[in-house]
Amino acid sequence: MTASPTPGSRPSIGITALGMYAPPTVVTNADFEARMDTSAEWIEARTGIRERRWAGEDEYTSDIGVRAVRDLLARDPDALEGVDLVICATASPDALFPSTAALIAGQVGLAGAGAFDLSTACSGFVYGLSMAHGLILGGTAQRVLVVGAEVLSKIIDKGDRGTAILFGDGAGAAVVGEVPEGYGFQDFVLGADSAGGPSLYARCVAPRLPGGFPMGEYAGMNGREVFKFAVRVLGDSGGQVLAKSGLSSADVDWVIPHQANIRIIEAACERVGLPMSKTVVNLGRYGNTSSATVPLALCEAVEDGRVRDGQQLLLVAFGGGLSWAASTMKWWGGAPSLRGRAEREAVTV
Repeated sequence: MTASPTPGSRPSIGITALGMYAPPTVVTNADFEARMDTSAEWIEARTGIRERRWAGEDEYTSDIGVRAVRDLLARDPDALEGVDLVICATASPDALFPSTAALIAGQVGLAGAGAFDLSTACSGFVYGLSMAHGLILGGTAQRVLVVGAEVLSKIIDKGDRGTAILFGDGAGAAVVGEVPEGYGFQDFVLGADSAGGPSLYARCVAPRLPGGFPMGEYAGMNGREVFKFAVRVLGDSGGQVLAKSGLSSADVDWVIPHQANIRIIEAACERVGLPMSKTVVNLGRYGNTSSATVPLALCEAVEDGRVRDGQQLLLVAFGGGLSWAASTMKWWGGAPSLRGRAEREAVTV
């Protein structure tokens, strides 16, 4: 039950339900030793990744997105009531059209709702939360289902050490709507710079980027350039959104960063003045799942009881574009799917 806003005031908008899904097939670092010149120890030391999940041969982005939404419904059967818009953030859509968002909506009982895909790669989920927030405040939508879902294993060269070891598949889903006063999103910072496009890309229609940069069949990445960009932009955007919200790093209970590389996360947290003890990291088990990393990390931290009602969160991400996104929010833990496992079990005993 959400509190009624004061007449003339802006309602509080936040996350009201969460769900996640990771495919069952586990690909360990040792699995790459037979494919390329590498070792399990080298991969973990350089990236922080021990294993990742890859979708099945006939499993695609809409499939795993639907499973994340069904997990959300298993936690809270009424979570989709009033949802009239679906946003899917993805860099690996089933098709250019129909949108993956529409495909998901049709399978979870939301046929007829507005639906569109959002393409900002790894920063897409935070971008999606921002779009949902604005559309609800503007009166275009009542409640919005935001899904971050990827099957990156289908767009990478599995023999390329520069990309294959990094990326995994997964999906997270969140419902955005009104929450009690004092909770929810406080501010967002969004940005993009196409000059960095050649550093991280996936080809769709054009064989080249503007300026003549050629794109190959598979997703490509300049790891060194992406690393430098990521450390700078994660730290800077995190600091900017904190300042915009009137907060300091000392006010943050948990930072939920994009899970790309443990060295990036460590360096970015140092730049914004946050200790790793306040950082949610599940990179070791999932790898970089692009737009799914933030909701996967948030969902797990809620489930195990780290993220609790009333805590101050900072979400930060970067991605192809090159793009970046950051958000501050006061966590509301009042809904069934937003309570940790132990709390839910205590309520049902």
